[in-house]
Amino acid sequence: MSDQVLKDKIINIISNHKIGILSSVENNKPHSRYMSFYNQDLTLFTPTKKDTEKINEIEKTPFVSVLLGYEEKGLNDAYVEILGTTFLQETQALKDQFWEESFTKWFEGPNDPNYVLLEIKPETIRILNLNGEPPQEISFEN
Repeated sequence: MSDQVLKDKIINIISNHKIGILSSVENNKPHSRYMSFYNQDLTLFTPTKKDTEKINEIEKTPFVSVLLGYEEKGLNDAYVEILGTTFLQETQALKDQFWEESFTKWFEGPNDPNYVLLEIKPETIRILNLNGEPPQEISFEN
């Protein structure tokens, strides 16, 4: 499979599955939680509060893993595993772009200083369970 075909399949999965698992590192151990994800091409963004333990974790160790796509419909559900580096993103344009009214449960609005995004730049993406094919992988230099 060509890199472009693989990339298109990955973008299709991450664009159509907004809930996934973010794993960071806490005290040298994995710490996982469900998050909402948005994407621009292969870069992921997830909203969070600035004063959460996630922020402390990524400041110490910025490497994360994300799982997106599995829907429990069977062994053939394609999903992606993304290994990447995370950055705190406070750009107002991005905060406005990804803002949803459902966020008002946690934030006063898109200008709330506690509303930030984690930006995840992929280093390696694996697509699994794609029509019974073996896992496919694409790597990037950041």
